[in-house]
Amino acid sequence: MSYSEQAPRHVGIIMDGNGRWAERRSQPRVFGHRAGAKAVRSVTEEATRMGIGQLTLFAFSTENWKRPPEEVKALMLLFGRYLRGEEERLLNNGIRLRAVGRLHELPKDVHNELERVMTSTQNGSALTLCLAINYGGHTEIADACKKLAERATSGAIRAEDIDEQAIQDALYQPDMPPLDLVIRTGGEMRLSNFLLWQAAYAELYLTPTYWPDFDGEQLRVAIADFHARNRRFGGLNEPQRKVG
Repeated sequence: MSYSEQAPRHVGIIMDGNGRWAERRSQPRVFGHRAGAKAVRSVTEEATRMGIGQLTLFAFSTENWKRPPEEVKALMLLFGRYLRGEEERLLNNGIRLRAVGRLHELPKDVHNELERVMTSTQNGSALTLCLAINYGGHTEIADACKKLAERATSGAIRAEDIDEQAIQDALYQPDMPPLDLVIRTGGEMRLSNFLLWQAAYAELYLTPTYWPDFDGEQLRVAIADFHARNRRFGGLNEPQRKVG
């Protein structure tokens, strides 16, 4: 069996610790965000080599707008710079870029650049790199409920038609596979509203390493730990399910 056949289909990463990484170096928080952008490249390249199907990175939450305006502005500029600077590498490596969240609420220039790069890389088949931007798990589920309520009000569906599959179909990305593994850097022990529906049976891997110091080697360690788990999916003594 090749390693790609053993790799998790979908890995999500809560990229935490940029600000604390910078503060420990007596630098402004934006310095840590810039360093974190470099870590994205290392981890994405390793995920491609390992045969992971989709890598979803929590880049900016719906709650992050509460941060100081100068930090939010710097993050938006960094997103635009990342998209422009990484497009050629994504194309050369067969990486498809997607995004999930309330994308229409992003600054117009960032939204336009994001849409452009998603279109240019849409035929990539080596890895799907999904950025969760202006994303919140509660918001996604609430928006799905609104969509279903509107369909029910219009008579398109009945209340009894609403089941798990109907909710899945109303999410931002209905075709997003369930998460196999959620990695959180920075030492915190919470999901922070990240892909709550998709993470229902995800394995969790928590590391004290700040995101700028997390690299391809540490991703391999996390995946090795994942393979040591016995995933029962609510059952008893079931063999581990194949995740490739």
